[in-house]
Amino acid sequence: QVQLVESGGDSMQAGGSLRLSCATSGYRFGPGTNYILGWFRRAPGKEREGVAGLSAGGVVTWYTDSVKGRFTISQDNAKKTLYLQMNSLKPEDTAMYFCAAAIPWTAGSWLRENQYNYWGQGTQVTVSS
Repeated sequence: QVQLVESGGDSMQAGGSLRLSCATSGYRFGPGTNYILGWFRRAPGKEREGVAGLSAGGVVTWYTDSVKGRFTISQDNAKKTLYLQMNSLKPEDTAMYFCAAAIPWTAGSWLRENQYNYWGQGTQVTVSS
């Protein structure tokens, strides 16, 4: 059974940096396997939205426009962990952040939530001005 467990959420001032982690188990994530991993977030009163995605082995990454140049998604296969490095945080980044896995990946847009069949429980990020 694939399991995803997020950590690293915190409360901080605008302009700061934070790194979220998503520990994975139950599947051999890495080159040669078929999956994508993603980070999503849900802000208070808003729908969940895609933040960043990563193809198998980290060959391709995708970002929503609002985080381009500030956030970086990466994967450490040895540690079986997905990361989201968040820099220059803004109050509008405040949200519950979720990692998700689509196994197998059917080549749909990384933003399409219904292709992700495994989700973590989330970690809260709060950014104050």
